Amino acid sequence: MKTTLLAGALGLLLPAIGLAGEYSLTVDRVQIDTGDFVKEGIGYNGKSPGPVMRFKEGEEVSIKVTNNLDEMTSIHWHGLILPYKQDGVPGISFPGIKPGETFTYNFPITQSGTYWFHSHSGFQEPDGAYGAIVIEPAGREPFRYDRDYVVQLTDKHPHTGDRIMRNLKMMPDYYNREQQTVGEFFSDASEKGFMNTLKDRLAWGDMRMMKADVEDLQGFTGLINGKGPEQNWTGIFEPGERIRLRFINSSAMTYFDIRIPGLEMTVVQADGNNVQPVSVDEFRIGVAETFDVIVRPKDAQAYTIFAESMGRSGYARGTLAPEMGMVAEVPELREAARLTMADMGSMEGMDHGSMAGMEGMDHSNMAGMDGMDHSKMKGMDHSSMEGMDHSNMAGMDHSNMGQGSAMADTSASDPFYAQGSGLIPTAANGGKFLSYADLKAQKPLFEAREATREIEMRLTGNMERYTWSINGVKYEDADPVRLQYGERVRFKFVNETMMTHPMHLHGMWSILDVGAGQLNPVKHTISVQPGTTVYMETEVDAPGQWAFHCHLSYHAAAGMFRKIIVEGGPETPTAAVNEQSVKLGGGA
Repeated sequence: MKTTLLAGALGLLLPAIGLAGEYSLTVDRVQIDTGDFVKEGIGYNGKSPGPVMRFKEGEEVSIKVTNNLDEMTSIHWHGLILPYKQDGVPGISFPGIKPGETFTYNFPITQSGTYWFHSHSGFQEPDGAYGAIVIEPAGREPFRYDRDYVVQLTDKHPHTGDRIMRNLKMMPDYYNREQQTVGEFFSDASEKGFMNTLKDRLAWGDMRMMKADVEDLQGFTGLINGKGPEQNWTGIFEPGERIRLRFINSSAMTYFDIRIPGLEMTVVQADGNNVQPVSVDEFRIGVAETFDVIVRPKDAQAYTIFAESMGRSGYARGTLAPEMGMVAEVPELREAARLTMADMGSMEGMDHGSMAGMEGMDHSNMAGMDGMDHSKMKGMDHSSMEGMDHSNMAGMDHSNMGQGSAMADTSASDPFYAQGSGLIPTAANGGKFLSYADLKAQKPLFEAREATREIEMRLTGNMERYTWSINGVKYEDADPVRLQYGERVRFKFVNETMMTHPMHLHGMWSILDVGAGQLNPVKHTISVQPGTTVYMETEVDAPGQWAFHCHLSYHAAAGMFRKIIVEGGPETPTAAVNEQSVKLGGGA
Protein backbone atom coordinates (compact mmCIF):
# COMPACT_ATOMS: atom_id res chain seq x y z
CA MET A 1 0.00 0.00 0.00
CA LYS A 2 1.21 3.45 -0.86
CA THR A 3 0.33 6.40 1.33
CA THR A 4 -0.30 9.93 0.14
CA LEU A 5 0.88 12.33 2.84
CA LEU A 6 -0.01 15.91 3.32
CA ALA A 7 3.26 17.78 3.79
CA GLY A 8 4.63 18.67 7.20
CA ALA A 9 2.14 19.79 9.81
CA LEU A 10 -0.91 19.98 7.57
CA GLY A 11 -2.20 17.18 9.72
CA LEU A 12 -4.08 14.94 7.28
CA LEU A 13 -3.37 11.32 6.42
CA LEU A 14 -5.21 10.33 3.28
CA PRO A 15 -4.37 6.85 2.01
CA ALA A 16 -4.16 6.26 -1.69
CA ILE A 17 -5.64 2.80 -1.92
CA GLY A 18 -3.90 0.26 -4.11
CA LEU A 19 -0.52 -1.21 -4.95
CA ALA A 20 2.71 0.73 -5.36
CA GLY A 21 2.20 3.40 -8.01
CA GLU A 22 -1.61 3.30 -7.66
CA TYR A 23 -3.54 6.20 -6.16
CA SER A 24 -7.19 7.05 -5.64
CA LEU A 25 -8.99 10.40 -5.49
CA THR A 26 -12.66 11.21 -5.08
CA VAL A 27 -14.19 14.51 -6.19
CA ASP A 28 -16.67 15.64 -3.55
CA ARG A 29 -18.90 18.41 -2.30
CA VAL A 30 -17.21 19.77 0.83
CA GLN A 31 -17.60 22.47 3.45
CA ILE A 32 -14.84 25.11 3.42
CA ASP A 33 -14.30 27.05 6.65
CA THR A 34 -12.01 30.06 6.18
CA GLY A 35 -12.42 31.45 9.68
CA ASP A 36 -14.26 34.40 8.12
CA PHE A 37 -17.06 32.43 6.47
CA VAL A 38 -18.15 28.88 5.70
CA LYS A 39 -19.22 27.90 2.20
CA GLU A 40 -19.94 24.81 0.16
CA GLY A 41 -17.24 23.99 -2.32
CA ILE A 42 -15.55 21.15 -4.16
CA GLY A 43 -12.61 19.14 -2.90
CA TYR A 44 -10.72 15.87 -3.15
CA ASN A 45 -11.02 12.95 -0.72
CA GLY A 46 -13.46 15.04 1.29
CA LYS A 47 -11.20 18.05 1.82
CA SER A 48 -10.19 21.32 0.18
CA PRO A 49 -7.35 21.53 -0.55
CA GLY A 50 -7.00 17.90 -1.48
CA PRO A 51 -4.15 15.65 -0.36
CA VAL A 52 -0.54 16.26 -1.29
CA MET A 53 0.17 13.69 -4.01
CA ARG A 54 3.70 12.40 -3.45
CA PHE A 55 5.44 10.73 -6.40
CA LYS A 56 8.95 9.53 -7.19
CA GLU A 57 10.81 10.47 -10.36
CA GLY A 58 10.84 7.46 -12.68
CA GLU A 59 7.64 6.02 -11.24
CA GLU A 60 4.70 4.95 -13.41
CA VAL A 61 1.52 6.15 -11.72
CA SER A 62 -2.09 5.09 -12.02
CA ILE A 63 -4.59 7.50 -10.44
CA LYS A 64 -8.25 6.53 -10.19
CA VAL A 65 -10.50 9.58 -10.00
CA THR A 66 -14.12 8.99 -8.99
CA ASN A 67 -16.58 11.80 -9.65
CA ASN A 68 -19.07 12.09 -6.78
CA LEU A 69 -20.50 15.35 -8.14
CA ASP A 70 -23.69 15.78 -10.16
CA GLU A 71 -21.71 17.51 -12.91
CA MET A 72 -18.74 16.76 -15.17
CA THR A 73 -15.28 17.12 -13.72
CA SER A 74 -11.60 16.71 -14.63
CA ILE A 75 -8.14 16.93 -13.12
CA HIS A 76 -5.23 18.72 -14.79
CA TRP A 77 -1.74 17.87 -13.47
CA HIS A 78 -0.32 21.37 -13.61
CA GLY A 79 3.29 21.49 -14.82
CA LEU A 80 3.66 17.74 -15.36
CA ILE A 81 5.13 16.53 -18.62
CA LEU A 82 2.93 13.63 -19.74
CA PRO A 83 1.04 12.20 -22.76
CA TYR A 84 -1.58 14.68 -23.94
CA LYS A 85 -4.53 12.35 -23.36
CA GLN A 86 -3.62 12.35 -19.66
CA ASP A 87 -3.47 16.15 -19.35
CA GLY A 88 -7.07 16.46 -18.18
CA VAL A 89 -8.58 19.30 -20.24
CA PRO A 90 -12.12 18.45 -21.39
CA GLY A 91 -12.61 18.93 -25.10
CA ILE A 92 -8.88 19.19 -25.82
CA SER A 93 -7.22 16.12 -24.34
CA PHE A 94 -10.15 13.99 -23.13
CA PRO A 95 -13.95 14.15 -22.82
CA GLY A 96 -14.07 14.74 -19.07
CA ILE A 97 -15.33 12.59 -16.20
CA LYS A 98 -19.10 12.14 -16.01
CA PRO A 99 -21.04 12.13 -12.71
CA GLY A 100 -20.68 8.80 -10.94
CA GLU A 101 -17.89 7.60 -13.22
CA THR A 102 -14.27 6.72 -12.48
CA PHE A 103 -11.49 7.72 -14.85
CA THR A 104 -7.97 6.35 -14.49
CA TYR A 105 -5.00 8.53 -15.37
CA ASN A 106 -1.84 6.62 -16.33
CA PHE A 107 1.46 8.40 -16.95
CA PRO A 108 5.18 8.23 -16.14
CA ILE A 109 6.81 10.66 -13.70
CA THR A 110 9.67 12.16 -15.70
CA GLN A 111 10.59 15.10 -13.46
CA SER A 112 10.90 16.16 -9.85
CA GLY A 113 9.95 19.22 -7.82
CA THR A 114 6.86 21.07 -6.63
CA TYR A 115 3.67 21.18 -8.72
CA TRP A 116 -0.09 21.07 -8.19
CA PHE A 117 -3.32 19.66 -9.57
CA HIS A 118 -6.76 21.16 -10.08
CA SER A 119 -10.02 20.83 -11.94
CA HIS A 120 -10.16 22.15 -15.50
CA SER A 121 -13.97 22.12 -15.57
CA GLY A 122 -16.07 25.24 -15.14
CA PHE A 123 -15.15 27.16 -12.00
CA GLN A 124 -14.50 24.09 -9.87
CA GLU A 125 -10.90 25.11 -9.20
CA PRO A 126 -11.74 28.48 -7.57
CA ASP A 127 -14.54 26.67 -5.75
CA GLY A 128 -11.94 24.47 -4.01
CA ALA A 129 -10.85 21.67 -6.38
CA TYR A 130 -7.07 21.85 -6.05
CA GLY A 131 -4.18 20.12 -4.31
CA ALA A 132 -0.37 19.90 -4.25
CA ILE A 133 2.12 17.57 -5.93
CA VAL A 134 5.58 16.81 -4.52
CA ILE A 135 7.92 14.69 -6.66
CA GLU A 136 11.05 13.26 -5.07
CA PRO A 137 14.06 13.28 -7.44
CA ALA A 138 15.75 10.06 -8.52
CA GLY A 139 19.11 11.47 -7.39
CA ARG A 140 20.25 13.94 -4.75
CA GLU A 141 19.01 17.50 -4.48
CA PRO A 142 21.66 20.21 -5.06
CA PHE A 143 20.70 21.82 -1.73
CA ARG A 144 20.22 20.59 1.85
CA TYR A 145 17.19 20.86 4.13
CA ASP A 146 15.97 19.24 7.32
CA ARG A 147 12.21 19.84 7.07
CA ASP A 148 9.83 20.18 4.17
CA TYR A 149 6.48 21.98 4.11
CA VAL A 150 4.00 22.70 1.36
CA VAL A 151 2.61 26.25 1.59
CA GLN A 152 -0.35 26.26 -0.78
CA LEU A 153 -2.00 29.66 -1.23
CA THR A 154 -5.42 30.54 -2.53
CA ASP A 155 -7.95 33.40 -2.52
CA LYS A 156 -11.21 32.02 -1.17
CA HIS A 157 -14.24 34.18 -1.91
CA PRO A 158 -17.70 33.83 -0.33
CA HIS A 159 -19.27 33.90 -3.82
CA THR A 160 -19.17 30.92 -6.17
CA GLY A 161 -17.11 31.11 -9.34
CA ASP A 162 -20.24 31.26 -11.51
CA ARG A 163 -21.63 34.17 -9.51
CA ILE A 164 -18.32 36.03 -9.63
CA MET A 165 -18.17 35.69 -13.41
CA ARG A 166 -21.75 36.95 -13.78
CA ASN A 167 -20.99 39.96 -11.60
CA LEU A 168 -17.79 40.80 -13.49
CA LYS A 169 -19.67 40.64 -16.78
CA MET A 170 -22.38 42.90 -15.37
CA MET A 171 -19.98 45.39 -13.72
CA PRO A 172 -16.22 44.83 -14.16
CA ASP A 173 -15.35 46.82 -11.02
CA TYR A 174 -17.97 45.00 -8.94
CA TYR A 175 -15.31 43.63 -6.58
CA ASN A 176 -13.02 46.68 -6.57
CA ARG A 177 -12.86 47.96 -3.01
CA GLU A 178 -9.93 50.29 -3.61
CA GLN A 179 -11.67 53.10 -5.50
CA GLN A 180 -9.90 56.44 -5.29
CA THR A 181 -11.40 58.90 -2.82
CA VAL A 182 -11.76 62.66 -2.61
CA GLY A 183 -9.27 62.59 0.24
CA GLU A 184 -6.74 60.86 -2.01
CA PHE A 185 -7.29 63.55 -4.66
CA PHE A 186 -6.42 66.35 -2.23
CA SER A 187 -3.47 64.38 -0.89
CA ASP A 188 -2.12 63.98 -4.43
CA ALA A 189 -2.85 67.64 -5.18
CA SER A 190 -0.78 68.80 -2.21
CA GLU A 191 2.11 66.62 -3.36
CA LYS A 192 1.97 67.04 -7.14
CA GLY A 193 -0.02 70.21 -7.64
CA PHE A 194 -3.73 70.75 -8.20
CA MET A 195 -3.66 71.06 -12.01
CA ASN A 196 -1.37 68.06 -12.51
CA THR A 197 -3.60 65.94 -10.29
CA LEU A 198 -6.74 67.17 -12.07
CA LYS A 199 -5.28 66.42 -15.50
CA ASP A 200 -4.28 62.98 -14.31
CA ARG A 201 -7.78 62.18 -13.04
CA LEU A 202 -9.41 63.49 -16.20
CA ALA A 203 -7.11 61.40 -18.39
CA TRP A 204 -8.03 58.22 -16.54
CA GLY A 205 -11.68 59.19 -16.55
CA ASP A 206 -11.71 59.78 -20.30
CA MET A 207 -10.23 56.32 -20.79
CA ARG A 208 -12.94 54.79 -18.58
CA MET A 209 -10.22 53.24 -16.44
CA MET A 210 -9.07 53.44 -12.86
CA LYS A 211 -5.62 53.42 -11.31
CA ALA A 212 -7.04 51.04 -8.73
CA ASP A 213 -7.70 48.32 -11.35
CA VAL A 214 -4.84 46.16 -10.06
CA GLU A 215 -7.00 43.20 -9.00
CA ASP A 216 -10.30 42.10 -10.57
CA LEU A 217 -11.34 40.22 -7.44
CA GLN A 218 -11.22 41.64 -3.94
CA GLY A 219 -13.11 40.72 -0.79
CA PHE A 220 -11.43 37.31 -0.51
CA THR A 221 -9.86 35.54 2.46
CA GLY A 222 -6.33 34.34 1.81
CA LEU A 223 -5.70 30.73 2.78
CA ILE A 224 -2.53 28.77 3.49
CA ASN A 225 -3.10 25.03 3.23
CA GLY A 226 -6.83 25.63 3.60
CA LYS A 227 -6.53 27.80 6.73
CA GLY A 228 -7.43 31.47 6.97
CA PRO A 229 -5.32 34.10 8.76
CA GLU A 230 -7.07 33.59 12.10
CA GLN A 231 -6.81 29.80 11.81
CA ASN A 232 -3.04 30.24 11.43
CA TRP A 233 -1.47 27.22 9.72
CA THR A 234 1.72 26.46 11.67
CA GLY A 235 4.88 24.61 10.69
CA ILE A 236 7.14 23.36 13.50
CA PHE A 237 10.94 23.62 13.47
CA GLU A 238 13.99 23.22 15.69
CA PRO A 239 16.26 26.29 15.80
CA GLY A 240 19.11 25.96 13.32
CA GLU A 241 17.24 23.64 10.96
CA ARG A 242 17.02 24.34 7.27
CA ILE A 243 13.37 24.38 6.23
CA ARG A 244 12.19 23.92 2.67
CA LEU A 245 8.98 25.81 1.96
CA ARG A 246 7.20 24.82 -1.24
CA PHE A 247 5.06 27.84 -2.15
CA ILE A 248 2.23 27.14 -4.60
CA ASN A 249 -0.15 29.87 -5.74
CA SER A 250 -3.46 28.10 -6.41
CA SER A 251 -5.47 31.33 -6.48
CA ALA A 252 -8.18 32.08 -8.97
CA MET A 253 -6.98 35.66 -9.48
CA THR A 254 -4.54 36.85 -6.79
CA TYR A 255 -0.81 37.53 -6.98
CA PHE A 256 0.86 37.37 -3.58
CA ASP A 257 3.97 39.16 -2.28
CA ILE A 258 5.65 36.76 0.18
CA ARG A 259 7.85 37.68 3.11
CA ILE A 260 8.82 36.17 6.47
CA PRO A 261 9.88 39.10 8.67
CA GLY A 262 13.16 38.30 10.38
CA LEU A 263 14.16 35.56 7.95
CA GLU A 264 16.02 35.66 4.66
CA MET A 265 14.74 33.26 2.01
CA THR A 266 16.94 31.45 -0.49
CA VAL A 267 15.07 30.64 -3.70
CA VAL A 268 16.21 27.24 -4.99
CA GLN A 269 13.44 26.19 -7.37
CA ALA A 270 10.96 27.88 -9.71
CA ASP A 271 8.04 25.96 -11.21
CA GLY A 272 9.61 22.64 -10.20
CA ASN A 273 13.00 23.30 -11.79
CA ASN A 274 16.16 23.97 -9.80
CA VAL A 275 17.66 27.43 -10.08
CA GLN A 276 20.94 28.86 -8.89
CA PRO A 277 20.27 29.96 -5.29
CA VAL A 278 19.12 33.56 -4.86
CA SER A 279 18.80 35.11 -1.40
CA VAL A 280 15.86 37.49 -1.13
CA ASP A 281 13.76 39.27 1.48
CA GLU A 282 10.55 39.08 -0.53
CA PHE A 283 9.19 37.63 -3.76
CA ARG A 284 6.03 37.88 -5.85
CA ILE A 285 4.32 34.64 -6.83
CA GLY A 286 2.00 34.76 -9.82
CA VAL A 287 -1.16 32.73 -10.11
CA ALA A 288 -0.23 29.06 -10.84
CA GLU A 289 3.50 29.53 -10.17
CA THR A 290 5.52 27.63 -7.58
CA PHE A 291 8.67 28.78 -5.78
CA ASP A 292 10.70 26.67 -3.35
CA VAL A 293 12.76 28.52 -0.75
CA ILE A 294 15.07 27.51 2.10
CA VAL A 295 14.94 29.38 5.41
CA ARG A 296 17.07 28.80 8.51
CA PRO A 297 15.57 30.22 11.70
CA LYS A 298 18.29 30.25 14.34
CA ASP A 299 16.25 31.50 17.28
CA ALA A 300 13.52 29.71 19.24
CA GLN A 301 10.83 32.19 18.26
CA ALA A 302 7.82 32.35 15.97
CA TYR A 303 7.98 33.84 12.47
CA THR A 304 5.02 35.00 10.40
CA ILE A 305 4.66 33.80 6.81
CA PHE A 306 2.95 36.84 5.30
CA ALA A 307 1.45 36.66 1.81
CA GLU A 308 0.09 40.07 0.87
CA SER A 309 -1.95 40.50 -2.30
CA MET A 310 -0.33 42.57 -5.04
CA GLY A 311 -3.24 45.01 -4.84
CA ARG A 312 -2.93 45.17 -1.01
CA SER A 313 -6.58 44.18 -0.57
CA GLY A 314 -6.03 41.03 1.49
CA TYR A 315 -3.53 38.53 2.76
CA ALA A 316 -2.83 34.96 3.79
CA ARG A 317 -0.90 34.25 6.97
CA GLY A 318 0.79 31.30 8.60
CA THR A 319 3.51 30.74 11.20
CA LEU A 320 6.81 28.92 11.61
CA ALA A 321 7.41 28.18 15.29
CA PRO A 322 9.29 25.84 17.64
CA GLU A 323 5.95 24.70 19.11
CA MET A 324 2.25 24.95 18.38
CA GLY A 325 0.44 27.98 19.73
CA MET A 326 3.34 30.40 19.33
CA VAL A 327 2.66 33.45 17.16
CA ALA A 328 4.55 36.40 15.79
CA GLU A 329 3.40 39.88 14.87
CA VAL A 330 1.31 40.02 11.70
CA PRO A 331 2.32 43.01 9.52
CA GLU A 332 -0.18 45.65 8.46
CA LEU A 333 -1.17 45.75 4.81
CA ARG A 334 0.86 48.28 2.88
CA GLU A 335 -0.68 51.15 0.94
CA ALA A 336 -2.75 49.99 -2.03
CA ALA A 337 -0.89 49.88 -5.33
CA ARG A 338 -1.93 52.30 -8.07
CA LEU A 339 -1.39 51.88 -11.79
CA THR A 340 0.40 54.62 -13.69
CA MET A 341 0.43 55.72 -17.31
CA ALA A 342 3.48 53.47 -17.73
CA ASP A 343 1.13 50.52 -17.21
CA MET A 344 -0.86 51.85 -20.17
CA GLY A 345 1.90 50.67 -22.47
CA SER A 346 -0.57 50.13 -25.33
CA MET A 347 -1.35 53.88 -25.26
CA GLU A 348 2.26 54.90 -25.93
CA GLY A 349 2.56 58.16 -27.88
CA MET A 350 -1.04 59.28 -27.36
CA ASP A 351 -2.05 62.43 -25.54
CA HIS A 352 -3.77 61.07 -22.46
CA GLY A 353 -4.73 64.49 -21.24
CA SER A 354 -6.99 65.26 -24.20
CA MET A 355 -8.67 61.93 -24.92
CA ALA A 356 -12.11 63.50 -25.19
CA GLY A 357 -10.96 65.64 -28.10
CA MET A 358 -10.29 62.73 -30.43
CA GLU A 359 -13.74 62.57 -31.96
CA GLY A 360 -12.49 63.57 -35.38
CA MET A 361 -10.08 60.70 -35.78
CA ASP A 362 -10.83 57.78 -38.10
CA HIS A 363 -10.45 54.59 -36.08
CA SER A 364 -12.24 52.37 -38.55
CA ASN A 365 -9.15 50.28 -39.20
CA MET A 366 -8.08 49.64 -35.62
CA ALA A 367 -7.80 45.87 -35.34
CA GLY A 368 -9.49 43.86 -32.70
CA MET A 369 -11.78 46.55 -31.31
CA ASP A 370 -14.78 44.25 -31.61
CA GLY A 371 -16.91 46.39 -33.88
CA MET A 372 -16.98 49.40 -31.58
CA ASP A 373 -17.81 52.85 -32.92
CA HIS A 374 -14.53 54.70 -32.59
CA SER A 375 -15.90 58.02 -33.78
CA LYS A 376 -16.83 58.62 -30.15
CA MET A 377 -13.72 57.88 -28.17
CA LYS A 378 -15.34 58.80 -24.88
CA GLY A 379 -16.87 55.38 -24.31
CA MET A 380 -13.98 53.40 -25.65
CA ASP A 381 -11.98 50.89 -23.64
CA HIS A 382 -8.30 51.44 -24.37
CA SER A 383 -6.99 48.25 -22.84
CA SER A 384 -6.67 46.60 -26.25
CA MET A 385 -5.04 49.07 -28.65
CA GLU A 386 -3.90 46.49 -31.20
CA GLY A 387 -1.62 47.20 -34.10
CA MET A 388 0.92 49.29 -32.20
CA ASP A 389 4.60 48.33 -31.91
CA HIS A 390 5.29 47.22 -28.37
CA SER A 391 8.42 45.25 -29.11
CA ASN A 392 10.58 47.45 -26.91
CA MET A 393 8.00 48.23 -24.28
CA ALA A 394 9.78 46.66 -21.32
CA GLY A 395 12.79 48.90 -21.82
CA MET A 396 11.00 52.08 -22.86
CA ASP A 397 11.29 55.34 -21.00
CA HIS A 398 7.86 56.19 -19.65
CA SER A 399 9.08 59.07 -17.54
CA ASN A 400 7.43 61.70 -19.74
CA MET A 401 4.14 59.96 -20.34
CA GLY A 402 0.98 61.86 -19.62
CA GLN A 403 2.58 65.20 -18.72
CA GLY A 404 1.69 65.41 -15.08
CA SER A 405 0.44 61.89 -14.54
CA ALA A 406 1.27 60.49 -11.14
CA MET A 407 4.29 58.28 -11.69
CA ALA A 408 5.82 55.60 -9.51
CA ASP A 409 9.25 56.02 -8.00
CA THR A 410 11.54 55.13 -10.88
CA SER A 411 14.54 54.70 -8.61
CA ALA A 412 13.32 51.13 -8.21
CA SER A 413 13.35 49.24 -11.50
CA ASP A 414 12.86 45.74 -12.80
CA PRO A 415 13.37 44.77 -16.45
CA PHE A 416 10.14 42.74 -16.38
CA TYR A 417 8.03 45.80 -15.50
CA ALA A 418 7.46 48.92 -17.56
CA GLN A 419 9.71 51.70 -16.30
CA GLY A 420 7.63 53.80 -13.95
CA SER A 421 5.01 51.08 -13.46
CA GLY A 422 2.94 51.34 -10.32
CA LEU A 423 3.35 47.58 -9.87
CA ILE A 424 7.15 47.50 -9.51
CA PRO A 425 7.66 45.57 -6.28
CA THR A 426 9.88 46.65 -3.42
CA ALA A 427 10.72 44.71 -0.27
CA ALA A 428 8.99 45.88 2.89
CA ASN A 429 12.32 46.02 4.74
CA GLY A 430 14.10 47.80 1.90
CA GLY A 431 16.07 44.67 1.02
CA LYS A 432 16.13 42.37 -1.99
CA PHE A 433 12.94 41.63 -3.96
CA LEU A 434 13.17 38.72 -6.40
CA SER A 435 13.04 39.51 -10.10
CA TYR A 436 12.64 37.10 -12.99
CA ALA A 437 16.02 38.49 -14.06
CA ASP A 438 17.58 36.83 -10.98
CA LEU A 439 16.49 33.34 -12.06
CA LYS A 440 19.13 31.18 -13.72
CA ALA A 441 18.86 27.43 -14.25
CA GLN A 442 21.11 25.11 -12.24
CA LYS A 443 21.94 23.39 -15.51
CA PRO A 444 20.53 23.53 -19.04
CA LEU A 445 17.52 21.33 -19.68
CA PHE A 446 17.78 21.64 -23.48
CA GLU A 447 20.62 21.91 -25.98
CA ALA A 448 21.36 25.40 -27.24
CA ARG A 449 19.84 26.14 -30.63
CA GLU A 450 18.12 28.98 -32.44
CA ALA A 451 14.35 29.17 -32.58
CA THR A 452 12.94 28.12 -35.93
CA ARG A 453 10.24 30.80 -35.88
CA GLU A 454 8.52 33.41 -33.71
CA ILE A 455 4.84 33.61 -32.82
CA GLU A 456 3.47 36.86 -31.45
CA MET A 457 0.72 36.66 -28.84
CA ARG A 458 -0.74 40.05 -27.99
CA LEU A 459 -2.62 39.90 -24.72
CA THR A 460 -5.73 41.95 -25.33
CA GLY A 461 -9.01 42.74 -23.64
CA ASN A 462 -11.93 45.04 -23.03
CA MET A 463 -12.34 45.72 -19.33
CA GLU A 464 -15.68 47.52 -19.71
CA ARG A 465 -17.29 44.41 -21.21
CA TYR A 466 -14.98 42.03 -19.36
CA THR A 467 -13.79 40.20 -22.44
CA TRP A 468 -10.21 38.92 -22.67
CA SER A 469 -8.47 37.66 -25.76
CA ILE A 470 -5.25 36.90 -27.61
CA ASN A 471 -4.46 38.99 -30.68
CA GLY A 472 -7.91 40.57 -30.31
CA VAL A 473 -9.72 37.25 -30.78
CA LYS A 474 -11.52 35.29 -28.07
CA TYR A 475 -11.04 31.53 -27.82
CA GLU A 476 -14.35 30.52 -29.35
CA ASP A 477 -13.57 32.58 -32.47
CA ALA A 478 -9.92 31.57 -32.81
CA ASP A 479 -8.21 28.94 -34.94
CA PRO A 480 -5.81 26.60 -33.13
CA VAL A 481 -2.11 27.45 -33.07
CA ARG A 482 -0.32 24.73 -35.04
CA LEU A 483 3.23 23.71 -34.16
CA GLN A 484 5.44 21.12 -35.79
CA TYR A 485 6.94 18.36 -33.67
CA GLY A 486 10.70 18.89 -33.30
CA GLU A 487 10.79 22.63 -33.90
CA ARG A 488 11.74 25.29 -31.39
CA VAL A 489 9.28 28.17 -31.23
CA ARG A 490 9.91 31.60 -29.78
CA PHE A 491 6.77 33.17 -28.31
CA LYS A 492 6.55 36.94 -28.05
CA PHE A 493 4.03 38.11 -25.45
CA VAL A 494 2.95 41.73 -25.83
CA ASN A 495 0.73 42.86 -22.99
CA GLU A 496 -1.62 45.55 -24.29
CA THR A 497 -3.80 45.52 -21.18
CA MET A 498 -3.46 47.02 -17.74
CA MET A 499 -3.62 43.64 -16.03
CA THR A 500 -0.85 41.15 -15.27
CA HIS A 501 -1.38 37.85 -17.10
CA PRO A 502 0.18 34.54 -15.98
CA MET A 503 0.46 32.58 -19.23
CA HIS A 504 0.49 28.79 -18.90
CA LEU A 505 1.43 26.36 -21.68
CA HIS A 506 0.34 22.78 -21.03
CA GLY A 507 2.51 19.78 -21.80
CA MET A 508 5.77 21.52 -22.73
CA TRP A 509 8.31 23.64 -20.90
CA SER A 510 8.52 27.40 -21.29
CA ILE A 511 12.09 28.72 -21.41
CA LEU A 512 11.89 32.29 -20.10
CA ASP A 513 14.32 34.66 -21.80
CA VAL A 514 16.11 36.58 -19.05
CA GLY A 515 19.24 37.08 -21.15
CA ALA A 516 21.11 34.16 -19.55
CA GLY A 517 21.45 32.04 -22.71
CA GLN A 518 21.48 28.34 -21.91
CA LEU A 519 20.87 29.15 -18.25
CA ASN A 520 17.54 30.83 -18.92
CA PRO A 521 15.07 29.44 -16.35
CA VAL A 522 12.58 26.78 -17.41
CA LYS A 523 9.02 27.37 -16.18
CA HIS A 524 5.43 26.32 -16.82
CA THR A 525 3.81 29.70 -16.08
CA ILE A 526 5.16 33.11 -17.09
CA SER A 527 3.78 36.42 -15.80
CA VAL A 528 3.57 39.25 -18.31
CA GLN A 529 3.24 42.67 -16.70
CA PRO A 530 1.24 45.59 -18.18
CA GLY A 531 3.01 47.50 -20.95
CA THR A 532 5.77 44.93 -21.39
CA THR A 533 6.99 42.44 -23.96
CA VAL A 534 8.29 39.09 -22.73
CA TYR A 535 9.86 36.27 -24.72
CA MET A 536 9.90 32.54 -24.08
CA GLU A 537 11.00 29.58 -26.17
CA THR A 538 9.52 26.10 -26.33
CA GLU A 539 11.01 22.84 -27.53
CA VAL A 540 8.04 21.30 -29.34
CA ASP A 541 8.59 17.78 -28.06
CA ALA A 542 5.07 16.70 -27.09
CA PRO A 543 2.73 15.50 -29.84
CA GLY A 544 -1.01 15.98 -29.51
CA GLN A 545 -3.02 19.00 -28.52
CA TRP A 546 -2.71 21.25 -25.55
CA ALA A 547 -4.22 24.25 -23.80
CA PHE A 548 -2.41 27.61 -23.65
CA HIS A 549 -4.06 30.34 -21.60
CA CYS A 550 -3.97 33.05 -18.99
CA HIS A 551 -4.24 31.36 -15.60
CA LEU A 552 -6.45 34.06 -14.11
CA SER A 553 -9.62 31.95 -13.94
CA TYR A 554 -12.05 34.61 -15.13
CA HIS A 555 -9.72 35.82 -17.90
CA ALA A 556 -9.41 32.29 -19.30
CA ALA A 557 -13.18 31.91 -19.10
CA ALA A 558 -13.68 35.23 -20.90
CA GLY A 559 -11.53 34.15 -23.85
CA MET A 560 -7.77 34.52 -23.18
CA PHE A 561 -7.18 30.92 -24.21
CA ARG A 562 -5.83 29.00 -27.21
CA LYS A 563 -5.68 25.41 -28.36
CA ILE A 564 -2.20 24.29 -29.43
CA ILE A 565 -1.98 21.41 -31.91
CA VAL A 566 1.42 19.75 -32.30
CA GLU A 567 1.51 18.01 -35.66
CA GLY A 568 3.76 15.07 -36.42
CA GLY A 569 5.83 13.09 -33.98
CA PRO A 570 5.21 9.60 -32.59
CA GLU A 571 1.49 10.18 -32.05
CA THR A 572 -1.03 12.56 -33.60
CA PRO A 573 -4.40 13.67 -32.22
CA THR A 574 -7.46 11.65 -33.14
CA ALA A 575 -10.09 13.26 -35.30
CA ALA A 576 -12.71 12.71 -32.61
CA VAL A 577 -10.85 14.85 -30.09
CA ASN A 578 -9.91 17.42 -32.74
CA GLU A 579 -13.56 18.18 -33.39
CA GLN A 580 -14.37 18.88 -29.76
CA SER A 581 -14.25 22.37 -28.37
CA VAL A 582 -13.67 23.57 -24.84
CA LYS A 583 -16.52 25.17 -22.94
CA LEU A 584 -14.45 27.62 -20.97
CA GLY A 585 -14.97 28.12 -17.30
CA GLY A 586 -12.49 28.92 -14.59
CA GLY A 587 -10.55 25.67 -14.92
CA ALA A 588 -7.31 27.32 -15.83
